[in-house]
Amino acid sequence: MAVSTQNIPIVKVNRNRSIRAEDTLAIEEPLEIKLEYGLTDNRQVQNISVTMRTPGHDAELATGFLFTEGIIKNTDGIQSAKHSFIACAENKENTILLSLEPGVEPHLQNTERNFYTTSSCGVCGKGSISAIRTVSSFTGQPDETIVHSALLYQLPNLLRRHQRVFDDTGGLHASALFTPMGELVLLREDVGRHNALDKLIGAAVMYNWLPLQQTILVLSGRASFELIQKAAMAGISIIAAVGAPSSLAVQLAEEFNITLIGFLRDERFNIYTGAHRVMVPADEAVLNGLSSAQK
Repeated sequence: MAVSTQNIPIVKVNRNRSIRAEDTLAIEEPLEIKLEYGLTDNRQVQNISVTMRTPGHDAELATGFLFTEGIIKNTDGIQSAKHSFIACAENKENTILLSLEPGVEPHLQNTERNFYTTSSCGVCGKGSISAIRTVSSFTGQPDETIVHSALLYQLPNLLRRHQRVFDDTGGLHASALFTPMGELVLLREDVGRHNALDKLIGAAVMYNWLPLQQTILVLSGRASFELIQKAAMAGISIIAAVGAPSSLAVQLAEEFNITLIGFLRDERFNIYTGAHRVMVPADEAVLNGLSSAQK
């Protein structure tokens, strides 16, 4: 099992006091994703990406990344996903090779960028906005999922309750899937917010759960463009973020008919797109207007 935290000695300072103590940190290490494909007698290996991630669920991360980038369409053509050990990295599992079945061709035209990503940015090096507007196979499918505001209020606490590594470090992002009834389906953590979502979607791809229309995606931080794009690829129609969305995230959510909720905390939230999927308290201004008209 991958180790995701590390204890280090520190000095804690509080006003006029200092003490020696130990702190737990989230591990951040590079993961190189390689893709093997081609006919049996003509196999090719291509370096696809290097991302800074928290070790653990690396096969899901690689699968989710390749899927949300549109390089692979599903798991039907995946032969294996396994670590490759390299001596210069002290045998740490920092390279993963995803092999496709002979004859299955990846969509490498979707790699139109420098695929080095940091733990905080999932679209660094993108050549253009058009290069990341990968069309989802699930766009336009009917979705009648409705969620009540009272349930949404509970989701940040439910998310926090299941963040095992965050409890130890206080330094990880989380992506989680909940049912419209508030039941946790799956949660993944990572030092990078886009990695956490790739791990989550990668697991869903491997479990053959797609599309994820009957779920609510909850993000522990802000809702950025690349997270909306990844969610759209998986058919997710409701996204609730504890933090703020970006302007481009709102535009993309509108384009994909996704309900986007931001600033979900302290029993309040903003609905930026897709308000028809959220049951909210009656508008006070409307109620006041009706009351005046009835007098």
